[in-house]
Amino acid sequence: MGAALTAVHLEIRLAGWRQFFSIIDMNRFISVLLGILALASQSASADDGREILGVWTTTDNKSQVELFKVDDKLHGKIISLKEPNWPANDEKGMGGKPKNDRNNPDPKLRDQPIIGLEFMSGFTYSGKKRWESGKIYDPENGKTYKCKLSLVSTNRLDVRGFIGISLIGRTEVWTR
Repeated sequence: MGAALTAVHLEIRLAGWRQFFSIIDMNRFISVLLGILALASQSASADDGREILGVWTTTDNKSQVELFKVDDKLHGKIISLKEPNWPANDEKGMGGKPKNDRNNPDPKLRDQPIIGLEFMSGFTYSGKKRWESGKIYDPENGKTYKCKLSLVSTNRLDVRGFIGISLIGRTEVWTR
């Protein structure tokens, strides 16, 4: 009878440990589940198009551009130029003066400085690190193009300006 009692006692102890470990396992399961849900909600909210915001360097390091939001639209402005002044031998006699928007089709806007010029506007986030339906203005020729943006990586942005459809255009790579 003593051996039978010991076996029953051992079984009760083992049942207690099983219950203890099942509670720990349940707590661990709940913790893991909550962690997964938290990560899922963070990644869903992180994909709101904000990671594109900030300062980018254009192709050939010609300028630095700041991308920012106004309401729910993405805009961009030139914040610095590699060569901020017109060259000494400028054909329009502006040598040494700060670069201005002299090729703008609107004569009233030709005196505005290039630095500080908002030249990108109207982009909407379409998901999957893409922004569409925007416009980009090229102060070198005074023309405005349709544009879309693709964030290839944290430090690489593809900027595609085009006429009509995206096939007729050019892509430049900007870096952070």
